[in-house]
Amino acid sequence: MKKSICLTALVALVAGLGSAAAQSPPQTSTRKVDGTENVYVFRYGGHQSMFVVTPQGVIATDPISYLRPAKPYIDAIKAVTDKPIKYVIYSHHHYDHIAGGQPFKDLGATFVAHRRTKERLLELKKQNSLLADVVMPDQVVDDKKAITLGGTTLELNYVGRNHSDNSLVMRLPKEKIVFVVDFAPIESVQFRNIPDNASPLEYIASLKKLASLDWERMIPGHPYAGGRFGTKKDIEDDVAYMEDLSTEVKKAADAGKCFDTAMKEVKLPKYEKWANYEASLPANVERFCYWWGRGY
Repeated sequence: MKKSICLTALVALVAGLGSAAAQSPPQTSTRKVDGTENVYVFRYGGHQSMFVVTPQGVIATDPISYLRPAKPYIDAIKAVTDKPIKYVIYSHHHYDHIAGGQPFKDLGATFVAHRRTKERLLELKKQNSLLADVVMPDQVVDDKKAITLGGTTLELNYVGRNHSDNSLVMRLPKEKIVFVVDFAPIESVQFRNIPDNASPLEYIASLKKLASLDWERMIPGHPYAGGRFGTKKDIEDDVAYMEDLSTEVKKAADAGKCFDTAMKEVKLPKYEKWANYEASLPANVERFCYWWGRGY
């Protein structure tokens, strides 16, 4: 009887472990974007990058190897093509997306970023040992630049200050796809206290400029909303959230409730099902309190 109970318990334990393993995604994954010939998404934990394969080589984005080895990303590209990695494009200067690219440079890749990305990295690299393996950009972008390789064109667009003052929107005109990192979440409130170098109103303006570009699908830098791609509707929803938040916080500021009272009282029930609503809404409110209550 005891043996039977033990065996039953063991079977249940193994089944449970198997179920948990099935629910846990692998550390990395690669998938080709449906409807395209040469566009891929590489995921490394909670970070994503896009790479494009052409007859003359590969255009890769964000190394995303911060505190992680770059080899899995390079291996993922090599599993798809034997063409060389010609370009690596930085989305912005934040370490979690662009640190650790030296192995790409060792393969001969040219690194491209916004001009202010390079300026910030040069300044930060003097102070932070984590940036020891950050590759400095070889080429810089101001407002717009096009990279053409093997018949594929990738546009690099600066849409204004938002999550950083150097974020680039990468657009594939033929495929009508954009790759956007951090500033346009899908079904999620903004990150913590919206750390950036802009007024919240500039942030909203940048989202509207993103929405005005010609595209149909957005590959995000993090796998939001179950890993699906973003749509114009998602950006419109982001704008609506930011504008609704701005309106409510301005009311609170005018009533002298910024900061602590506003952070407790301001609620936006319309968005309560979005990711991080409970955890990050008060911090989002705090950022708008700085603007409406202090002017910065």
